[in-house]
Amino acid sequence: MANIGQDEDFEEAQKKALKIGASKVVIDDVREQFAKEYVWLAVQAGLLYESRYLLGTSLARPCISVGLIKCAKENKAKYISHGATGKGNDQVRFELSCYSLWPEVKIIAPWRLEEFTTRFQGRQDLLKYASENGIPVSVTPKAPWSMDANLMHISYESGILENPNNEAPQDLYLMTKDPKLAPQESVKLEIRFQNGFPISVHTGDVTYDNPLDILMFLNKVGGEHGVGRIDIVENRFIGLKSRGVYETPGGFILHIAHQDIEQFCLDKEIYRVKQTLRDRLSDFVYNGFWFSPEGQYVRSCIGLAEESVTGSVKLEIYRGNVFVLGRSSQVSLYNEDLVSMDKHSDFSPNDATGFINIHALRLKEFNRFQNQRKNMK
Repeated sequence: MANIGQDEDFEEAQKKALKIGASKVVIDDVREQFAKEYVWLAVQAGLLYESRYLLGTSLARPCISVGLIKCAKENKAKYISHGATGKGNDQVRFELSCYSLWPEVKIIAPWRLEEFTTRFQGRQDLLKYASENGIPVSVTPKAPWSMDANLMHISYESGILENPNNEAPQDLYLMTKDPKLAPQESVKLEIRFQNGFPISVHTGDVTYDNPLDILMFLNKVGGEHGVGRIDIVENRFIGLKSRGVYETPGGFILHIAHQDIEQFCLDKEIYRVKQTLRDRLSDFVYNGFWFSPEGQYVRSCIGLAEESVTGSVKLEIYRGNVFVLGRSSQVSLYNEDLVSMDKHSDFSPNDATGFINIHALRLKEFNRFQNQRKNMK
């Protein structure tokens, strides 16, 4: 069992596993690894699936898979199993990650076994079975949805959320407050980046410089102000559309800050190429190809571009919003003297005349062509 930052009673979970038949329970704290090796790489790359989803669940799967394969080898197991459904993305993510790490492993997926699916049509059958056999579960008739939590976010789906027109109830959210009920006083902070990675967050007289501490602090601040909530319909890798409700308070704050310092530091064309790579890598991660050669290649390319993304961003967090207040960097391409409206510096306004004339040539020719077509009719 991976401790990946979810709010869970691991001692009770261990007792439950042993009660229902497990011979041994291994609990592995992978929070530091998850923050540094997965979340931080996602922040550096600016990962965003379909321009909206920060990939909190997708990032956790390869991290969990590393621990799962390690545990299997240490215990000389030849088979591993997972509880991901046959309609979701997680079955693909877990299995592709595990096969990448250990090609010889055998994987058992109950939700794809005829004997299992004949007996259990869906979650309601499983809930009934759990109730009949005294197995405690978190899903109840009062909270009819599934939840997946980790250090970066919580995702909610299924149950009443399967109707995309149903509003998510306010008691669903566990990581963030309703923005309307957030504190009246805002929180100001400053995040420092080096090579695109967050290296510290400072507020008042407090500074955090460890990835786990940074993310936990930003989760707390963002959660108090209801930051990072989204309700979307996304395209699953297997071809289905699904509705998901996500809370990603700390990740959202980091995304906004990184986006700002990146635009401040990067060359225009490198930034555009990097955005294309970001979109491709977001697809790779969402679809389960974290350990793929293409995934590693694109991460390397993005890492090269991010070598100049170093500086600080000042933010204000207030009632569901993250406001950028300012930014600074010793390696930014921003030239205050050159861009100033109060002095010419090395920039000659007369040069703009030729620049405009060259770009206007194509537009003038297009206008001439359109007039010719009209006259021919």
